[in-house]
Amino acid sequence: MIDLLLSIIFSVLLLINFRLHPRFGVNTFQTIILNYPVCIITGLLFLPENQHFSLDLSETSTLLAMLLGVGFVITFMLSGISTQRIGMAMTSLANNMSLVVPVIFSLVVLKMSSSFDTLNYLGLILAIVAVVLSTFKKSESDSSNKKENIDWLLPIAVFVMYGITNTTFNYLNAKYVTASGTTIPFTLTILVGSVLIGGIVLGIRIMQGKEKLVLKSLVAAVPLGIPNFLSFYYLLKALDAYQNNGAFVLPIYNIGVIVGSALVAFIFFQEKFTLLNKIGLILAVMAIGLISYQGLF
Repeated sequence: MIDLLLSIIFSVLLLINFRLHPRFGVNTFQTIILNYPVCIITGLLFLPENQHFSLDLSETSTLLAMLLGVGFVITFMLSGISTQRIGMAMTSLANNMSLVVPVIFSLVVLKMSSSFDTLNYLGLILAIVAVVLSTFKKSESDSSNKKENIDWLLPIAVFVMYGITNTTFNYLNAKYVTASGTTIPFTLTILVGSVLIGGIVLGIRIMQGKEKLVLKSLVAAVPLGIPNFLSFYYLLKALDAYQNNGAFVLPIYNIGVIVGSALVAFIFFQEKFTLLNKIGLILAVMAIGLISYQGLF
């Protein structure tokens, strides 16, 4: 259980990082790009002694993992922007409610648990409603510009992208990794893909004069990259401790992150929740239970 708790804590720390970036004038784009090398260094330090990390570009799994790394960069960017514009609690909810996608994929396609039933479908419907209600923000004035009016789409994009990347990771992990028990080396391969695409994009923007590297970005990448890897690392350890029963571990993890983020957002950042937002949070917890009740009971 301690591994699961640590995973929740480090996941909340990720969003706290994004929330603090504007306050300290940190360039979130640069920090996200630079956080991936920090993730790799952290991952190498946690690599088991009986395993090693190397890239074999002739393997299909290597290429697919690196491609998935591109998706992680896009998803992390959306999460950072959404946290700053919509809020920490709402972005966390959209992020963690995306579990409906890999859970459904696991239940229906991979056949790793009981068959999908009426309660699961009810949970899926509640999840979608929860995301919509929790991210709804009423315009403060009729003069609000179009950019502000469509900010609510950011958590929806986070929901979709996290769902796609997590589902892809679960599929690749089940197909290429589980048998050999090399999840961390596989994760490092994904991170290499993130570093490559991030480096290319950042390099192009610097050459175009749209970006200029600043020391703050490099410094901020450390407290972002370390919990970024550790949140994933301890979640994997928690799954291993519970015999890879994702239908049990993932709901607890996601509920923990949603509730923890909401509390931090309310206490430390004074984020305000409307009645609809509060209903959305409650529905989110109910939805997670309904979607994954097979593993909970």
